[in-house]
Amino acid sequence: MQTSSSLPPGPTIAIVGAGRLGRVLARSLRTAGLDVLGPLRRDQSMPTVDIALLCVPDSAIPAVAFVARPHVRLVGHVSGATPLDDVDFSLHPLQTFTGAETPDVFHGIGAAVAGRTDDARAVAEQLAHALGARPFTVEDEHRAGYHAAASFASNFVLTVLDAAEQLASAAGIPEAEARELLAPLVRRSVENWADAGAQEALTGPIARGDAKTVARQRSAAAELDLQELFDALAAATRAITSRADDPVRMSGEGTDAGRNAADPPDIRPVSPQVNGEATGEVAAAPKEPSA
Repeated sequence: MQTSSSLPPGPTIAIVGAGRLGRVLARSLRTAGLDVLGPLRRDQSMPTVDIALLCVPDSAIPAVAFVARPHVRLVGHVSGATPLDDVDFSLHPLQTFTGAETPDVFHGIGAAVAGRTDDARAVAEQLAHALGARPFTVEDEHRAGYHAAASFASNFVLTVLDAAEQLASAAGIPEAEARELLAPLVRRSVENWADAGAQEALTGPIARGDAKTVARQRSAAAELDLQELFDALAAATRAITSRADDPVRMSGEGTDAGRNAADPPDIRPVSPQVNGEATGEVAAAPKEPSA
């Protein structure tokens, strides 16, 4: 397998794959002054170039890399999860793309890089710098966890926001208006998390142990078949509160008598019995609301 310690002078780079990322990568590398061919479709003939950067589905990487290998010095892919079995290096921009972005979309973002050799990784790093991105190394054994983190931070956020939009719509707010109204809340929550982490940024009824409000929210979610998602997110949110070093809770202020101040509020979904029937409410010891 051929490698190179650095980008050759005036390297030629073929972008293989004309999807969202392939299109914006080709524009951005071309704007950076590199000699870029493509984006090429997978069924097009592979030209003789220095580097082939594969922007294809993960399942297609082995076959496309095999076809490209005789025509190039180095083969890389842009997958965040796929190991380097069939390529020399990887370059995964940590961003979401529509395909219509301007070339500066990579400026300041992270880009996970890896290489089968130090030289190959150096090429990935130089490509990241050419894009204006900040390279960081993720080894093969950690790729699945890294990519899962990216999915949680992007894909699953949209899943949660879609649920929020459904609930707002059921409350009488049109979908487009719901997005407009919820967007500032989402942005501020993300900014607070980026500044201080989840424990410090977390607010709301679970954070303050307001079980009655949580129960009402849960009932509203159940009406839209969102109870399972609500319960999973509530459990994960409780885990955040249990990790928090809350000076109010630790000092005993704002806690109920008979409950250890160091214990997190118990707001697990339970089914207390009333006249022999389950109510489906959420049991918790409430604390005083906070701003």
